[in-house]
Amino acid sequence: MTAADRLTQLLGHFLPGPLPVRVRAWDGSEAGPADAPLVVVRTPDALRRLLWQPGELGLAEAYVTGDLDVEGDLADAFSRAARAVRERPAVRPGAAGMAAATALAVRLGVVGPPPRRPDGRARLTGSLHSASRDRAAISHHYDLSNDFYALLLDRTMAYSCGYWTRPDDPDYTLADAQHDKLELICRKLGLNPGDRLLDVGCGWGSLTVHAARAHKARVTAVTLSRAQHDFVAERAAREGVAGLVDVQLRHWRHIDGGGYDAAAAVEMGEHVGDAEYPAFAAKLHDALRPEGRLLIQQMSRGANAPGGGAFIETYIAPDMHMRPVGRTVDLLEDAGLEARSVEALREHYTTTIDAWRDTLEQRWAEVEALVGRTTARVWRLYLAGASLAFAERRMGVDQILAVRPTREGTAAMPATPADWYDPA
Repeated sequence: MTAADRLTQLLGHFLPGPLPVRVRAWDGSEAGPADAPLVVVRTPDALRRLLWQPGELGLAEAYVTGDLDVEGDLADAFSRAARAVRERPAVRPGAAGMAAATALAVRLGVVGPPPRRPDGRARLTGSLHSASRDRAAISHHYDLSNDFYALLLDRTMAYSCGYWTRPDDPDYTLADAQHDKLELICRKLGLNPGDRLLDVGCGWGSLTVHAARAHKARVTAVTLSRAQHDFVAERAAREGVAGLVDVQLRHWRHIDGGGYDAAAAVEMGEHVGDAEYPAFAAKLHDALRPEGRLLIQQMSRGANAPGGGAFIETYIAPDMHMRPVGRTVDLLEDAGLEARSVEALREHYTTTIDAWRDTLEQRWAEVEALVGRTTARVWRLYLAGASLAFAERRMGVDQILAVRPTREGTAAMPATPADWYDPA
């Protein structure tokens, strides 16, 4: 009996019916539907990882080590396999079934000590969302390498959902979509020359530099990442807006002063934490002058996996917390802000991530040389899963526009949002 046949029998004890994928085992044998995604099990260690770490994380570690691989598009394979599993859920075998499964596992060489875990796990210490732990979490994700992000992203260096105003135009690029997103944010904030903008979690300065260059705003940019701080300061000087940009290396809790005309947090609120979010919303409220506007662009998720799942929490973005968009609106309004607009961008994120995925594959040799094979495979898996999560509505992303009203209730908002979308 071939290894693929034994694998089929083993999986059959837990997932009745035909395999949802085609399997190629380490001995070259294959089994499963000919038209299904092809999963390559290169070594028994792939199954041993699942034995010691059942579920998503064990499967992910089998992939990033190369013990397991997928031929063809990774996101498509995930989607088709998951759909097949949902149609006939897994079962827990009885005593006889477990005995038979154990015997098959022994014959396959699966039973043994746990394989070495791949490099790249986040190892955080200290109290959850303390300043030092937040700094370490941000560093784990964003300080991977400025050169890596320059390879992956477009020339704007925007690491957030774009706004695809002409998705069917073949000449319209990711950089255009990011420019249109930055411009939309500035228009929603009503920025005028000389206005003071607070950019919390400024990333590599895409919004900071755009607001200063295109709208002549005076921007205070805040980040916890030393690599990003230095990059934004150098970028502002290189692009001729250093006199309008003040880059600060600090935690959001330590933002000083107020009187800002506008504030933005673009995909930074996910790093704040659930218990800490009311204080974050209050800090943003207090930073604004009366009638000042706030733009939050933030990912949303249901209560079942607020951090994004075991793989993302372990290898990509530890300590993240997401919630349904309505709950975030509640928290902002509890802080004294008034929500004026919520715009869902979920489909835009699938398109954005797929553009990043295309770049990753096109520049794979450069990425692998820069960050190593394991990290490159972590990112391939991460982006494929993220694309699917937004496409299948397991995650969302929204722009929330809010204002700090005056004591009398005035907000100085336009009567309609027409100018946000058609500034002419």
